[in-house]
Amino acid sequence: MNDTPTSRLEALWGAAGLARLQAATVMIVGAGGVGSNCIEALARGAIGTIVAVDGDEVAASNTNRQAVAWTDTVGMRKVDAVRTLVKRINPSTRVITRDAFLLPGDVACLIASCRAEAGGRIDYIVDAIDTVSTKLELAACAQELGIPIVSSMGGAMKLYPERLRFADIYDTQGDALARVIRKSCRKRGIRRLDVLYSPETPLDPPQSADAPGNAKTIDNEGQCAKSGRPPLGTTSYLPPIMGQMLAGFVMRRIVGIDAGGDSR
Repeated sequence: MNDTPTSRLEALWGAAGLARLQAATVMIVGAGGVGSNCIEALARGAIGTIVAVDGDEVAASNTNRQAVAWTDTVGMRKVDAVRTLVKRINPSTRVITRDAFLLPGDVACLIASCRAEAGGRIDYIVDAIDTVSTKLELAACAQELGIPIVSSMGGAMKLYPERLRFADIYDTQGDALARVIRKSCRKRGIRRLDVLYSPETPLDPPQSADAPGNAKTIDNEGQCAKSGRPPLGTTSYLPPIMGQMLAGFVMRRIVGIDAGGDSR
C-alpha cells in the first residue's frame, strides 16, 4: 500500500469505510477545548466536509487545551483558526464556517443554512457548547430533522478521563449538566440523546481572600454557571480527550461500526 495521508485509515476502515468518511458532512457547534479537538480528529480522519460554528476569538487562556489556540492565533476568530487548522492537516476537506454565538431561536435556520451550503446533507451534529437552552434546541431540531447528534456534557474541574463514558441522556448519573439536560429533555419530548459525560465529582475552585463562595460547574469546559463568577478550571488533557472521543463516536457510526454503544 502506498504511503498516503489516508493509507492507515484505509487499512483500518477498508476502502468502503474510507469512502463513507470522505463523503460525510459533520457539523460541530462550538470550537472550544472539546469542539476544536473534535474538529482536528475529524480532519485527520478524512471527513469530507466539516461545518464549524463558533462566535468567539482565540484567547490566551485557551492555549492550555484548544487545538486552535497557539501563540500566533491569539486574537484570531476561532472559525478562521479552524479553517487554517483543517487546511494544514487535510487540504481536501471542505470547511464551512459560521462566526456566530448560537441562540436557541437561531438553531433551525442555522442548520438549514449549513445543510444547504453542504449540498443538502449533514450526516452528524456534534454539540460542544455550554449553553443549556441552545443544547436543548439543537437536540430538538436534530430529532425533528432526523439528523444524528451527540452532545458533550461537563468537563470543567474534573481530572480523570478514564471515567468518561457514552450513554443515552436518560441513563446518565453523577453529571450536573447531564442532570439539567435530562430533566429538560423529558419536558420537551426529546426521546433520545447520545451524550459523552463523566460521573466524576468536580473539584471545588480554590479560594482566595477576595473570592466569592464556591460554585459548582454545570457547563462543559469552564464557563461558570453563575453570572459574575470567574471561569472554572480545565486541564490540558480532559477537554481534548473528550473531543477525540466524540470524533471517534461519530466516525464509527458513519462507517457503520457499533463500538461499545447503541448505533443509530
